[in-house]
Amino acid sequence: MTHGTKLPFLTTGDGSLTFFSAEFGQAFHNLSGAAQEALEKFVRPCRLDRLPLERDPLQPIHILDICFGLGYNSGIALETLWQVRPNFPVRVMGLERSPEVPRQAWQAGVGSHWSFRQTWQQWIEQGSWQSEQWQGELLWGDARQTLLQVPLGWADAVFLDPFSPSVCPELWTVEFLRAVAERMRPQGYLATYSCAASVRAALQEAGLHIGSTPPLGRPWPGTVASPQSQDLPPLSDMEWEHLKTRAAVPYRDPTLQEGRSEIRLRRQQEQQGSLLESTSVWKRRWHQ
Repeated sequence: MTHGTKLPFLTTGDGSLTFFSAEFGQAFHNLSGAAQEALEKFVRPCRLDRLPLERDPLQPIHILDICFGLGYNSGIALETLWQVRPNFPVRVMGLERSPEVPRQAWQAGVGSHWSFRQTWQQWIEQGSWQSEQWQGELLWGDARQTLLQVPLGWADAVFLDPFSPSVCPELWTVEFLRAVAERMRPQGYLATYSCAASVRAALQEAGLHIGSTPPLGRPWPGTVASPQSQDLPPLSDMEWEHLKTRAAVPYRDPTLQEGRSEIRLRRQQEQQGSLLESTSVWKRRWHQ
């Protein structure tokens, strides 16, 4: 977005605010509730409502927030962690294209009621924060490049929250998700709102096991993924069969530098040459 451009905001179903992106033609959050989505689609699937009870406080919890946006996912993660175990040490790295989005979110009131609102404000304004309790760093720019600054094997929890694959395919490719997977701890979790077959297939090709998270404000589920398969909520037969259709052909970006049109075209060409079942046949079988 252009510096100084004011994003139009919307009030979602739970009373929390979100923005609308003219560039992508989408709201930043599920309109049923931005704050609720952060909790149910990201924080809880990554087990952050349980992890502080299992961890030695000498080992901080590491959160990687991809497409930090308004900050709900990280903010509600901190609230949740400290409700379970106050003052547990946390490290957060947020990837976001522009500082304008979180700064405008703060100005609109996002985070104003959080118990750590003063340190949150300083983090948003400065781009970094460090205290004994928590450390935060915001990396500005294309997440395909800023991700490389995140240490390998670092993250306990990854929030994958770009705009949808059809409009922002560059952050849903096999190559990008493989780089994300390399930055996860062996017992870490990745959560996303998307259940697109292309995304789930890319996560699998990137070396992760996948599970399904409950619907929220819409009829379809989200996805949780991990390097290990233990305790992942299972996919339904319908979801597994979806991964055997042409919808599961993933997006690819071999150089991590290609434009959206190139990434979409490569997928279309791969789908045209695919021997996988037509997605329309799958739909007729399951939605009669």
